[in-house]
Amino acid sequence: MGMKLAIIKWLKSTPRRSFVLYPVCVIEFEWLRLGQLNIVIWGAPLLAWGYLQYRFVGNYRTAIGGGGPGFQKPPEQIVDVGPYRFTRNPMYLGHLIFMLGLVITYQSWLAVVILIGNIFWFHQRVLEDEQALALKFGDAYLSYKSKVKRWLPGLI
Repeated sequence: MGMKLAIIKWLKSTPRRSFVLYPVCVIEFEWLRLGQLNIVIWGAPLLAWGYLQYRFVGNYRTAIGGGGPGFQKPPEQIVDVGPYRFTRNPMYLGHLIFMLGLVITYQSWLAVVILIGNIFWFHQRVLEDEQALALKFGDAYLSYKSKVKRWLPGLI
């Protein structure tokens, strides 16, 4: 029973799913399906960009706003500088950029399904995070929210 709980706890970690489990699943799926890996090197920069964006922005948010990595320990103050002046969710965006890199690097339908599923999952998560932040920070958060796009700078 202890091992099962440890596995469930491990799988609940969004970064572990995004940056470990999903790539392993895509690679294994493509290897079993084709008997080889067809790698398109042009996707590798997106893999690096997504992961590094997640890591650096997470460290930045924690240093500036307090709290912990992830939303289990929300920031103690609004972070509206650095990358957060362009998009309200640069960490989540890093996950999605990484997953787009999986799609391109491995030309995998499984990676496409993972990306699309996670776009919806992260969007729902953002909506929940926004409610919590509005309750915690009130008008200050609503003002920030009105100035900075949710996902892509200047677009959405």
